Amino acid sequence: MLSTDLRANVLVVRVEEKRIDASKAPSFKDEMARCIDAGQNQIVLDLSQVDFIDSSGLGALVSCLKRLGPRGSLAVAGATGAVSRLFTLTRMDRVFALHPNVDSAVEQLSA
Repeated sequence: MLSTDLRANVLVVRVEEKRIDASKAPSFKDEMARCIDAGQNQIVLDLSQVDFIDSSGLGALVSCLKRLGPRGSLAVAGATGAVSRLFTLTRMDRVFALHPNVDSAVEQLSA
């Protein structure tokens, strides 16, 4: 479900699924928790392949942010269409740093 790449001490996590919904959210949350527990605290979540997120998926994202706590940052990159609108409608665009692409998110987190 996820692939990772380390760039400038920032972990880029690419979601390799079209949807983060009730059936996928638990495994997404578990995989992200493993990354965070392994000591990664600057994370860019690449959602460019994701077409749909439901409330379970959004809850999993919030859970990851809480798990990082004050010791880290989680930025979202590449959210488009319905996913981007969901962040705006739920006001999660005020909670997560949204970036148009991975490069801009990595640049901001590594600065």
